[in-house]
Amino acid sequence: MQADHPGFVIADYAVFAVTVIISLGIGIYYAFSGGKQKTTSEYLVGNRQMSILPVALSLMVSFESSIMMLGFPGEVYSYGIMFWLSNAGVMIALLLGTRIVIPLVHPLRITSVFEYFELRYKGREVRLLGTTIGLLRYVFYMGIVLFGPGTAMEAVTNMPYWVSVTCVASASVIYTSIGGIKAVIWTDVFQCLIMFMGIFAVLIKGTISAGGPKRVFDLNKENGRLYLFNFDTDPTVRHTFWGLVIGSCLRLIALSFNQSTVQRISSMSTQAKARKVLFFSAPAFFVTLSMATLEGVVAYAYYTSIRCDPLTSKRIQNPNQIIPYMVLDIFRNLPGMSGLFMASLFSASLSTMSSGLSSLSAMTVEDYIKPYHNFSDKKLTVIAKLSVPFYGLLSVAVSFMIASIPGPMSQITASILPAFGGPSCGLFLYTVFFPWATKKGALIGTTASVILSFWLSVGKNFSKTLQRTPWAPMPPTDQCYLFENTSHFTNYTMTTEYTTYQTTEAIMDHQKKVNKCEGLDKFYALSYQWVGVLGILYTLVIAIVTSCIEGLPNSKEIDVKYVLSFFDQFFPFLPQKLRTKLYLGVPFEKRDELLKKVDKGFMDYEAELLPTTDTEPEGKDEMSSKFEVSRNGHSDDDETAKDNDV
Repeated sequence: MQADHPGFVIADYAVFAVTVIISLGIGIYYAFSGGKQKTTSEYLVGNRQMSILPVALSLMVSFESSIMMLGFPGEVYSYGIMFWLSNAGVMIALLLGTRIVIPLVHPLRITSVFEYFELRYKGREVRLLGTTIGLLRYVFYMGIVLFGPGTAMEAVTNMPYWVSVTCVASASVIYTSIGGIKAVIWTDVFQCLIMFMGIFAVLIKGTISAGGPKRVFDLNKENGRLYLFNFDTDPTVRHTFWGLVIGSCLRLIALSFNQSTVQRISSMSTQAKARKVLFFSAPAFFVTLSMATLEGVVAYAYYTSIRCDPLTSKRIQNPNQIIPYMVLDIFRNLPGMSGLFMASLFSASLSTMSSGLSSLSAMTVEDYIKPYHNFSDKKLTVIAKLSVPFYGLLSVAVSFMIASIPGPMSQITASILPAFGGPSCGLFLYTVFFPWATKKGALIGTTASVILSFWLSVGKNFSKTLQRTPWAPMPPTDQCYLFENTSHFTNYTMTTEYTTYQTTEAIMDHQKKVNKCEGLDKFYALSYQWVGVLGILYTLVIAIVTSCIEGLPNSKEIDVKYVLSFFDQFFPFLPQKLRTKLYLGVPFEKRDELLKKVDKGFMDYEAELLPTTDTEPEGKDEMSSKFEVSRNGHSDDDETAKDNDV
């Protein structure tokens, strides 16, 4: 159905086009500057010499996509402000990353997060499993991100869904494939500025149009939309304090193990700088996500004040379109402002797409190509660049599948991605904090967790009999006839499963129906906030039990370069004698000394490569092998010899 608005004018298209052109320009600039992206080190991690602020901003906007720009306001508009509590979980999860990922990954000088598994388990099986799960998660994530601008442009212009999806995918593919991680990071910085301009414009103008800050909060309070704390312990209740804060924190620890995060950590020269990146990003995440949730509060107040809800009146098709529709409403007399917001939305999507594509190209080279083929660095860089359009096409395909799933983008994201993120996070936690982890435990626990989690995710999203939580009370529609182009308008309520509203009676009736669920619907009724947590628990429990059955390795023989002491990382205030006893015989006290040897090996390796030239340094493969031996404690030849002996 077409919007009731005149749509974009020339000024809007001009602002929108300039934003995309600048993003492409940054990619072209870095394609022909510096080392011209001819080495994998420059292409994938910026030669490990990036600055703190741009990397921190890039990390922040990498996860602040159209899911935040559209899904968060749509969630709050549909269900109320309680969702804001999940932002605290995001911040805590990233701060925990400073105690887990940085001390683990940075000293090892790795580019792919899954390279760690090969080092830990002295074999490639777990690495391949982790890479495949991570790849699937990224492709689905980018598909959801592409869905955002597609549904937004469909709501406010006559542009078909497939056109806008293709535009975003094409732009991100072009500047990522030619410019590498430097182009991604500096384009993210530019897009961050555009994104903030768009959010601030909507918050300020929307608040003014709704009658001012006091009026905005009064209207939300009068209609029960500022209800923040629900301490119910029932895991089937859609939103509770426990699910939003603790559940979000646990499932979003996966952000710290994300390839985009690790790539940015690896681009810093020291651990101290890497920690500063996360210390800056965590509160910045919280602030920007909070601003996005406030947009939903403002949108509800605005449409309540004009007494014309676009969802109930069928002027838009889903909650994810509420902000783009409101933007055209409030900026109809300010040409160019609607274009600025859509530019900010596309910028958010471009930044996430480019980061995802860069990460996938790194995973392809480091995890699928390097371990099996002895290609030159120049060939590996070409393969990394060519893999970018391939993953772009996969993401476009997924976005068309996502378009058929109902609900706010925030809910779609949190119920689909944990099917991969939960098991992957569980695998990392098992590998990092359980020193006696075994290869069989990792493979069996993670595989079983993926199957169970994906089953739950598919059931939650596609079950026809599952009772859905009703919306909160929507704004009235009695004044819709006052607005122009009302020939499309028919005054009836929506006919999807979200038709009913969240009055006290509706909530009680919904919970009674959930309690009476039979068969698999009892399983599917679990709140989407706990899907990822369940995936983590599946992995940990099954993997640890498998390891115990198989037989635990000797504590003194564990290579502590690749594990962390849980008590050292999270309880450093305990007396050293007590923490040493809690090591249970694992020689964690030797870890620093071993990592110094790894660092020395890397520095010697880099020194032998200097001065760099456009041609491959003679003997590079031999030098690389020396570094691998210093890091692994073994060479590929040793592994081959062992395999032959077997």
